Amino acid sequence: MRKDLTAGPITKTMLLFAGPMIVGNLLQQFYNIADSFVVGQFVGPDALAAVGSAYTLMTFLTSILIGLCMGSGAVFSYYFGKNEPQRMRSRVQAAFLLIGGVSILINVIAFAFLDGILRLLQVPPELFAMMKGYVFIILFGIFFIFLYNFFAFLLRALGNSVAPLWFLGSTVVLNVGLDLLFVVGFNWGVEGAAVATVLAQAVSGVGIAVYTFYKEPSLRFYRDFQYEKGAAPEILRFSLASSAQQSVMNFGVLMVQGLVNSFGAQVMAAFAAAVKIDSFAYMPAQEFANAYSLFISQNYGAGKYERIKTGTKSAFGMSIIFCVAISAVVFVFAQYLMMIFISPENTEIISVGVGYLRVEGTFYCGIGVLFLLYGYFRGINRPIMSLVLTIISLGTRVALAYLLAPIPQIGVWGIWWAVPIGWALADIMGLVIMATLTKRRRIFPV
Repeated sequence: MRKDLTAGPITKTMLLFAGPMIVGNLLQQFYNIADSFVVGQFVGPDALAAVGSAYTLMTFLTSILIGLCMGSGAVFSYYFGKNEPQRMRSRVQAAFLLIGGVSILINVIAFAFLDGILRLLQVPPELFAMMKGYVFIILFGIFFIFLYNFFAFLLRALGNSVAPLWFLGSTVVLNVGLDLLFVVGFNWGVEGAAVATVLAQAVSGVGIAVYTFYKEPSLRFYRDFQYEKGAAPEILRFSLASSAQQSVMNFGVLMVQGLVNSFGAQVMAAFAAAVKIDSFAYMPAQEFANAYSLFISQNYGAGKYERIKTGTKSAFGMSIIFCVAISAVVFVFAQYLMMIFISPENTEIISVGVGYLRVEGTFYCGIGVLFLLYGYFRGINRPIMSLVLTIISLGTRVALAYLLAPIPQIGVWGIWWAVPIGWALADIMGLVIMATLTKRRRIFPV
């Protein structure tokens, strides 16, 4: 079902469009959360540490693809808003070939250098074999992750945020069931959790591709299709900037993961559990920002600039209210949230995780505003600014973490506090640039 974001009540339109996207992305988190919960409860803390550290690596690898899909989605949305279906179709096909090729290349490189990558992450010797076994299987799901995200962003660009939700919801249920079957029933350990995830990703990726071509016959790939000159460069201009932003962001997280790993298996396990809770808590703000960005793209294509200005004010207000509420919940219930993944007798691991959550959770408004700034600049055809803000945020986080963590009196607390400081600096820079563009009446590119 398509939804026109250029008409209707602004706040209500954004919320109705964002709702399925938010639920869908929360469900997507369940892929790794299900793995972490099952192995943490039924295999042990070492298995949780291995799966959690692998999650950070896989998030970095797949963020390259998700960023490419996100950037191409902005192009699709723009031409949908301009009501130019032929030009849109040309860009859909160019994007599919480009991003599909990148997904295969990532797979080949990751398989070839897997041992070296794990050593670079400073994985403790006692966890090396376990993590390698998990990652080796998980890598087979990369192409299916590309399929799901490509067609999900395509459908959302057309105003359909409901269909991706249905596919994701059904496969999350499948993933949980397979996790319990393979890990608990068959006693396959972390490898069983990996197999369950890949099978679920395959169902969602292939399923949404078939659905899209069935519901949108005008977007099917035909042999007699005439390539439009300029389609690929336009896709690359948007997609590379978005991909660079996503990959830089997650590369910074990967570097932090390596630093966390140097503190040993207990801190790794605490960080693995806390990051799941952390990302799950602010994920609605991130996905709302993605919906807001598509809202801007459609209206920019339609030339409705005043609607974008009003929508921007509304989006910032709603995001801040949500972040304040979720900050309070995470801060108060941090210990109980940690015990979802960690057995109560592992008090030291829980204590480390609670410290992380209470530092990060207090400042969720910082990341909420930053996500909106990413979406804003991407939507007004300035995706490079999103990359700049990411470099500021992650550069600060990584530099401070590596500077402070080696100090004995600070230790892991330096890693935790580096995060909100990075958010704050990027927010200040982004808001100053936004205000400058507004003052100069250059909100939209000429």
